[in-house]
Amino acid sequence: MKKISSSLFFYKKILPLFWFGSLAYFVIAGFMYGAFEEEPVALVVPCFIMAAFGFFLMKRVVWDLVDEVYDCGDSLLVKNRGIEERVALANIMNVSSSTNVNPSRITLRLVKPGKLGSEISFSPAAPFTINPFAKIPVAEDLIVRVDKARGQRAPW
Repeated sequence: MKKISSSLFFYKKILPLFWFGSLAYFVIAGFMYGAFEEEPVALVVPCFIMAAFGFFLMKRVVWDLVDEVYDCGDSLLVKNRGIEERVALANIMNVSSSTNVNPSRITLRLVKPGKLGSEISFSPAAPFTINPFAKIPVAEDLIVRVDKARGQRAPW
């Protein structure tokens, strides 16, 4: 069993704490030093807009990623918030990878939904590269293995 996902502690815990903590500090400091007495709306509204933007961005890009994914040969062991699920490679309909976001992600679309839903997204363990268009080796390997697990497809 080999771990194919990367650690997301920074993205799931530290980054939101820093983002929302610094916005809260800005609002509290503004109230303490009287900056909100003259133009309260001009200082509070941008903080709420940034908090909402940060929340929806993290919800869409970071918080939907599962915690750990292990390669077990003919299946993947997926762990997320205490829930474990074994996903057979033959149950995977599609493997898509995206390097345009940080952290990079692989999304597995399942034929039959499981405990974690019909799509499972995780951040792969990938070597460091400067090339933004580099393919993710874990995704390329999964694509080939999933295709083999489903057997030969009928010709078009």
